[in-house]
Amino acid sequence: MGRVEYLAMKTEEEMTGNLITADLNEFVAAAKKLVKDAAMLGGLGFGTSFLQWAASISAIYLLILDRTNWRTKMLTTLLVPYIFFTLPFVIFNFLRGDFGKWIALIAVTIRLFCPKHFPDWLEIPGALVLLLVVAPSLIAGTLRESWVGAVICLVIACYLFHEHIKASGGFKNSFTQKNGISNTIGIVALLVYPVWTIFFNIF
Repeated sequence: MGRVEYLAMKTEEEMTGNLITADLNEFVAAAKKLVKDAAMLGGLGFGTSFLQWAASISAIYLLILDRTNWRTKMLTTLLVPYIFFTLPFVIFNFLRGDFGKWIALIAVTIRLFCPKHFPDWLEIPGALVLLLVVAPSLIAGTLRESWVGAVICLVIACYLFHEHIKASGGFKNSFTQKNGISNTIGIVALLVYPVWTIFFNIF
């Protein structure tokens, strides 16, 4: 009788041990999956943030190029809404605050009362700051953070790329002319961020 009880206890202990081992294996597998998913999301977040900065810098770079001797035939005023939608949150919130309001007030005052002292190259930056300050929350918050803003940026980037190629005299010339290469690289950088954002919003 004692031997039967001993065998029964041993079998129960083995079953309990197997169950605990199985549970631990499942827990380890779940932990690995959690770490992997978190790392992937962190990587995507970093990639999106990096591309957002690159797109904003490229747009500002193209504006500066257009205001110097390297003028282009592109409609560079379209870069203002592009910068509005791609400007990183830190700079966007800073310019949307009191600092941006003071800049907008000074720019509007000089433009109204001293138009001769208001340089032409400040027109577009002044319009950008004014847009940042007065944009309603629906556009500044909701649309900027959704796929709609990315679609608007993609349309602008595609149009600018088309106009640049046409003004350069073809796709090949846009990469071979002296100032064509820098403009082409800048516009390609404008295309990457909205494509990336739309892709990851859909999938």
